[in-house]
Amino acid sequence: MKRNLSFILVSIFTLILLAACGSDKNEKSNATEKNEANTSYTVKHAMGETTLDEAPKRIVVLTNEATEALLALGVKPVGAVQSWLGSPWYDHISKDMEGVEVVGVEHEVNVEKIAALKPDLIIGNKIRQEAVYDKLNAIAPTIFSETLRGDWKENFALYAEALNQKEQGEKILADFDNNVETLKGQLGEKTNQEISVVRFMADKVRIYYTDSFSGVIFDQLGFKHAEHQAELFTEDNQLGNLAIDVGKEVIPKMDGDILFYFTYAVPGDKIAVDTAKEWTNDPLWNNLSVVKNGKSYEVDDATWNTSGGVLSANIVLEDLEKILLP
Repeated sequence: MKRNLSFILVSIFTLILLAACGSDKNEKSNATEKNEANTSYTVKHAMGETTLDEAPKRIVVLTNEATEALLALGVKPVGAVQSWLGSPWYDHISKDMEGVEVVGVEHEVNVEKIAALKPDLIIGNKIRQEAVYDKLNAIAPTIFSETLRGDWKENFALYAEALNQKEQGEKILADFDNNVETLKGQLGEKTNQEISVVRFMADKVRIYYTDSFSGVIFDQLGFKHAEHQAELFTEDNQLGNLAIDVGKEVIPKMDGDILFYFTYAVPGDKIAVDTAKEWTNDPLWNNLSVVKNGKSYEVDDATWNTSGGVLSANIVLEDLEKILLP
């Protein structure tokens, strides 16, 4: 009987110790999480420096690429500018954007609507919204990227830092880089071919170049743009190395080993569609060696150009795999 009583007392004492340790561990864990959540951090950006007291929860994004960045990081914004194509969102993000308020378009944001959403962070771009930065910053801490040309990954890294998710952002970019290397290995000598990229619009036609969204991806894969196009991109070109507006007399310069083209046509925009048909039926177009060789491919403007985000970048890789690999 005494032996049983001793065993019971020891068991009770052990349980008390375990409970205390568990409680202490939980308290430490909760304290750590609380400290991490309340740790302030400072982000350097195009308009200076912004300090946030904690990771934001209600975010408004004012560029399409930033919208994709948030979604890739597992964050749904409370407000966002409308997609350039879609009603109101691109098809590839529409399901993830259900319930998100539209706050205008990139070049004309609705400041009053943004304020009504009571955000604790606003993410925008200097090229698009510099004129209203002070008004936005008065509503909530506002972080701007510098440009929308060149390496899209630089902006993505900034947005991840703004959300206090720098490490997760680095992982997402590393995963993309791994996808690039995998495709590059599969393509092998195919990357020695010269590529050409053309865009049809309602009022203009452009050849896209190295500082475009697709151009940066092609560069990472090891492709080069058609050598004869370099002479088009002089210092006085208003769009720099992003793109150049051309007339039909420049169609011969669109030649290359592989040609990709896309059409920017908002719903109901028959003019842009007609422009694409007119140009691709022109004798000069059909006389291109790349067209004769069956190496011209129509792709989606939304993912190949206008969205400009990490989700689209991975879709471009998927498209290239389908097009270029048997």
